Amino acid sequence: MYETSAALATARWPLAASAETDWLRELSADDGLTGFMPPAMPDAAWVLHSMYAHELGPFGMSYVEYQRAFLNSRSGGHEIIPGLDPAEVFDDPSNTSAPSRGEHPGPRWHRLRWAELARRTGDPVAAEGHLPCHRSFPSLREQGGWPVGITGPSEGRLVRADWDRLIEILTRQSPMGADTRCLAYYTPLGQGAEDFDNLHVRVGRLADAKALYDHPDEEWWTPSNLWAHDRSWVLCTDYDLWATKLVGPAPLVEELLDDPVIEAVRLPWAH
Repeated sequence: MYETSAALATARWPLAASAETDWLRELSADDGLTGFMPPAMPDAAWVLHSMYAHELGPFGMSYVEYQRAFLNSRSGGHEIIPGLDPAEVFDDPSNTSAPSRGEHPGPRWHRLRWAELARRTGDPVAAEGHLPCHRSFPSLREQGGWPVGITGPSEGRLVRADWDRLIEILTRQSPMGADTRCLAYYTPLGQGAEDFDNLHVRVGRLADAKALYDHPDEEWWTPSNLWAHDRSWVLCTDYDLWATKLVGPAPLVEELLDDPVIEAVRLPWAH
């Protein structure tokens, strides 16, 4: 499956001129180092990156504490948390170096919505004046860090399920549907170098956008920006954030907010 998708992405998403991002630079008044963040056009909403909860958790121990305890007890051979496979902890998909590449973490994990975690902790889904990021859910950090049994949202990238769902919504709401011509921009930070003389921009169609997740030349799973060639809508997944901004016409934003799978919110202070 991966090889087929990677081959499709290579064939259908060739490089485009870096100058294709010039209008985004002007629109956002930014250099795009972490992604070009556009204002509402005329509407906007934020997709909250998925997190998952283990069927046995969460537990009263952070990932760091668990890993330290595991390493200190390896010679003893006993379980740190009864019934919890250490591999499920060390493969935490919120870890950007994890091999999961944004896939569902496994059969013993279920989707944990931000609204549900907010009710549990008393923290807001997004504190007024702030964007969803590693500072979200401060009560968890006060307890020693993200707890074992909950995978934190991926930073700067969407999980595959949310990416695919977004592409389906964009396809339904774009006048040209699957034939909509699009461009994708990848931050240089995802390439391990800050080369603004040779920005990575690719051109293709919405019909082939799901395959971008497996593009072999782009280590950053999802683009920092994806936009319609006619500039009717823009996605921005900022390198430092746990959420993706979608700007475009009101019907598109309303469908996103009403979607039963994707969790999206309005942030009036980041419209």
